[in-house]
Formats: sequence, structure tokens, C-alpha cells
Amino acid sequence: MKSVSQSIFAIILCLQASFLSNAALAQNQDGFVDLIDGVSLSGWNIIGNANWLIGKGIIEGNKPNGFLVSNASYKNFIIKAEFWAESNTNSGIFIRCQDPNKVSAANAYEVNIWDTRPEQAYATGAIVDVAKVDPVPKAGGRWNTMEIIANGSHFKVILNGVVTVADGQDSKFAAGPIALQSAGGIIKFKRLLIKPI
Repeated sequence: MKSVSQSIFAIILCLQASFLSNAALAQNQDGFVDLIDGVSLSGWNIIGNANWLIGKGIIEGNKPNGFLVSNASYKNFIIKAEFWAESNTNSGIFIRCQDPNKVSAANAYEVNIWDTRPEQAYATGAIVDVAKVDPVPKAGGRWNTMEIIANGSHFKVILNGVVTVADGQDSKFAAGPIALQSAGGIIKFKRLLIKPI
């Protein structure tokens, strides 16, 4: 009888271990890593003259002109970001930056956050000089979600659940760091999740 009890106990332990393992797997199963820790600028380099503040889980840029540039380089990925912008904020998420010391739309892909951009075709939700947006969504004065999918030469952008770029195509830049821009007005980022694909 003792061996039956021991066997049952062993089975229960195995089931518990399996359950705990599956629970842990489910928590990490989505594969996203948050590039913003909310307390420091660890993993980022500051270039330019922008003023970056960190606190309460938020990175804020409130002075032009500069970037936070990731130390790591990324090739194919999904980004999920949460940001807050003023109606006149000029910002963006730059991907596959070719020169981490001099970021621009000419040497990276700029997913724009700028409701009042003079050339509205490349305003908020567009990829500058790659994929236009029409109509231009407005992001100013509220928290927004943005999803960016970069897979080879194909790009997709979703702003607040609405597709703004369905299939942008360009093959100039294959990989590179990510940069957050502060070029005018206030921009706040509280999440920047990334998952390789």
C-alpha cells in the first residue's frame, strides 16, 4: 500500500510541475521584450539636444532636437508602442537606423508621429517617403497604441487599431537600431515592446 501512496504522490508532483511549467510558459509565450524599463535609460544612447526625462514608468522628450537610440540592432520584428503626444508634437519611431550617431528619415525608416506635418501624406501613421496615409489619423492630446511590423521589405503600421500602412514596401535598410525622436512638443512613451520574427 505504501508503494501505491508513493506512486500517487509522485504523479501529483509531476502534474504540479507540469502545471507550473505551462503557467510560466504562457506568461512568456508572446515573446515580447519591453525596451523601456520605466526607471532608467538603460539600453539607450542619447544623441542630439533633446531633453529626456524618466519617471513613473514613462520616458518623456520635451525639447528638440534629438533621439534615444537603442544599443541593440533589429532586423525583422513586431513593435507594440504606447505613446502620448500633443497636437503639435513632432516625433516618430525610427527603425533599422543605419547610423546610430546621426539618425534621419534618409538613413532609417521613420514611422511618423506628427499630426500637423506640412506634407500631410507622411503625417502620423505614415512611413516617411515609403508609405503615405490618407486620411491622417490624429494622435494629439491622448494616449495611443502603435504596432509596427517590419518583415524583410514589407511594413505594416496599425494606429489605435486602425491600419494606416497595409503593405509598405522598401528594401534600402535590412537591419539597425531603433530610435525615438523628440523634435518639438511633448512626446511620452510608456511601452515599447519588441519581438523578433
